[in-house]
Amino acid sequence: MATVRAERLVNLVLCLLSTRQYLTAERIRAIVPGYADAPTDEAFFRTFERDKAELRDLGIPLETGRNSVFDAADGYRIARRDYELGDIDLEPDEAAAVALAVRLWDSPEFTAAARGALLKLRAAGVDVDEGASATVEPKVRTTEPTFAPLLAAVQTGRVVRFDYRRPTSPDAQRRTVEPWGVVSWRGRWYLVGHDRDRAATRCFRLSRIRGDVTAGRAGEVRRPPDADLLRIVAGEQREAPPSTTARLWVAAGRAQGLRRQARTVDSMVLGGEPGDVVEVDLVHPEPAATWIAGYGPDVAVLEPDTLRKTVHEIHLDVVDRREER
Repeated sequence: MATVRAERLVNLVLCLLSTRQYLTAERIRAIVPGYADAPTDEAFFRTFERDKAELRDLGIPLETGRNSVFDAADGYRIARRDYELGDIDLEPDEAAAVALAVRLWDSPEFTAAARGALLKLRAAGVDVDEGASATVEPKVRTTEPTFAPLLAAVQTGRVVRFDYRRPTSPDAQRRTVEPWGVVSWRGRWYLVGHDRDRAATRCFRLSRIRGDVTAGRAGEVRRPPDADLLRIVAGEQREAPPSTTARLWVAAGRAQGLRRQARTVDSMVLGGEPGDVVEVDLVHPEPAATWIAGYGPDVAVLEPDTLRKTVHEIHLDVVDRREER
């Protein structure tokens, strides 16, 4: 359906839903965007008849009638009692799942359907809290062009072939994969499946796939019933990387975000200001230095010494940039 036609139909539905009276064709022509551009009366009526047929094909209950015996022509409206959904009873986890889907499927293929589902649920009086899904998974955009063909291959059980570039190699290599699913992890999309070339389970980041994805015949792939796709991507089947315990001084009543990630082990006065000594486990101390430095004088690194020096250098860089201005 052309975009202009779709917009005109949406405007027509909103108009007919917002009135209790029957609106004549001429009245609709005057108030609904998209009809006033018709060059002739005949062109308008042809367009309007097609649109009415389209609405009925979509299952929208279009009523025809007159407001009084003095009306000379029939009018049209959409009765809300017939258009809106009936009573829906969702459990809290089901409502949260709907809200999560709306946050997650932020792509041209799925946004309209997800938003439409949310709108209908709210119209039916169901309280769907989008904020309830914030702790489950951050919003992810499916902008990778390979997302749609890979998802289709998963749903139809097709073997896929594509060129994949590993982060340690500038050249892409051909891969043949039995896809089990496409999952999101920490803001990125991954394909999980059986790599035929390496005879092992592998996951592939969609942003590293080069070129088009080709798919084989339907029904060739069966996902193992015990495969935990998110666990595979997260790498929990492997030994967790070692962490470094950092000891920090935190000013009293400050740096609450850091405190939520740490455990308090002692109290300490530093530079005449009271505070607490906390410990926090850091898997990647280098990136954490920027995060810690962002708290400024409210946080001081006690150990390890390498982290203390890194944070100190970040503070010096900030001072130098301000002096240059």
